[in-house]
Amino acid sequence: MTNMNKDIDFSLNKDNYFDPKTDKFPYPIDTDKHYLVVKKDDGTKFDGNYPYVDKSKKFLRKKWWIFLLIRLIVSPLVYIRLGLKIKGRKNLKKHKEEISKGVISAANHVHMWDYLCILTAIRPIKSYILSWDKNISGENGFLIRMVGGIPIPDSSDFLATLKFTKAIRDVLNGGWLHLYPEGSMWEYYAPIRPFKRGSAAFAIQFDKPIIPMGFSYRKPSWIRRKIFGQIALYTLSIGEPIYANKELARNEQEEDLISRVHEEICRLANIDPKKNIYPKIFDNSKRIDYYTSSYGKNYKGSH
Repeated sequence: MTNMNKDIDFSLNKDNYFDPKTDKFPYPIDTDKHYLVVKKDDGTKFDGNYPYVDKSKKFLRKKWWIFLLIRLIVSPLVYIRLGLKIKGRKNLKKHKEEISKGVISAANHVHMWDYLCILTAIRPIKSYILSWDKNISGENGFLIRMVGGIPIPDSSDFLATLKFTKAIRDVLNGGWLHLYPEGSMWEYYAPIRPFKRGSAAFAIQFDKPIIPMGFSYRKPSWIRRKIFGQIALYTLSIGEPIYANKELARNEQEEDLISRVHEEICRLANIDPKKNIYPKIFDNSKRIDYYTSSYGKNYKGSH
């Protein structure tokens, strides 16, 4: 870890940049690790028999109702609770034809509800999302599955990996798949953490573009700060599709693609890629204490 520097400025446009710099959450040392505790485990086995994309009529009926509730109730609540603003939806219209053939999206992971923000932004499209397996078998597993959650199986299980990969292929045959390449959620964290290569690997394997999305923050009003304890408000900015460079050797395409996606998500989050304190690609990367070394003070669960 580096020395703290509370005055560091990552921004592309300082006038529109806000860094919450909160010490409320216990950000781990490893940049891809989780800090939320999953309290339950229903015993689900994510093996070769598991329906990674459930196409049964019973499941799809439940899913239809859940998405209706999201549209009528949850999306308005997201706007109110997070102060959500969405920029760049014109890029979805501009690239409608490309998106209709299957697309991957990637974003920084900064709130428990940020996927609901993405579903709100891309409506009426219904996305799938890759999820930590413990979340699917935990107390929120039902809801995560209903909004498109696909658990990532143990890579050492060949049959599970084979079925999982087939499910991803089927989703990307005209569908939308969302990933969080940072690997875990760190609420209200400003710097963009290093990205794992999974999104680029899928994009290259199935010849699909990646749509970058960046969450940035706005300073809340006095009422939100003092009365409701709001740390920051959220802006979601949507970029244009990024494709693999097929002129490169196959083993170079993945690194090049994920690097360009990382740079663009930095820009969408109003962070200068050259000033961002983390490397672009995850390599057992460690947290950098850029403003404090005391995290998780009086932490009582997700905010």
